[in-house]
Amino acid sequence: MTILIGLTGGIATGKSTVSNMFNAANIPVVDADAIAKDVVENDEEIYDAIVDAFGEDVLATDNTINRNTLAKRIFGDDAARKTLNAIVHPKVIDRINTEVDHLRKLNHEFIVVDAPLLFEAGLDKSVDVTVFVYARQKDQLDRITARDGIDKVYALKKIKAQFPLSKKRELADYTIDNSKSILDTKRAFTRTLEAIKRKAASQ
Repeated sequence: MTILIGLTGGIATGKSTVSNMFNAANIPVVDADAIAKDVVENDEEIYDAIVDAFGEDVLATDNTINRNTLAKRIFGDDAARKTLNAIVHPKVIDRINTEVDHLRKLNHEFIVVDAPLLFEAGLDKSVDVTVFVYARQKDQLDRITARDGIDKVYALKKIKAQFPLSKKRELADYTIDNSKSILDTKRAFTRTLEAIKRKAASQ
């Protein structure tokens, strides 16, 4: 029996750090962000639908979709974001399911589905357990400004445009606090994985 672990977090909470820890523990990770990026860049049907919906001004000089420009177009615009999600999400979910099915056939005991929009897209309904990576808002702001080269006012807007962390924390089965040192995060990850394994063994 394979246990599906849904991994999620907010912007700059350190979800990728925990995802790497699962990989290091020899647990395969299906990366929804990587799949979405590949779909937007390489799927001709999705490409055409995005250009039809948002116009050619979302294209880079080489006629590929400029993901940064597209992100700015949907930022703070619920209707635009819903339009994009309706175009991209079905194909992404199909790809996730295909990768999970492949890994199941390889008899992996645990598989991680790493998805920022795990709850928002309803992917939590198709996994067995959910893990939420948390960080304090101050840490998020510091990480976003350093990573993206933007000021804290814009960084805060990006945080507030997302599903509230408090709600994700409430919905998740396990929470890993990534507000402290990397060693603390590693310890929290180890405790969480051990708890998931105990739960799986008791079923």
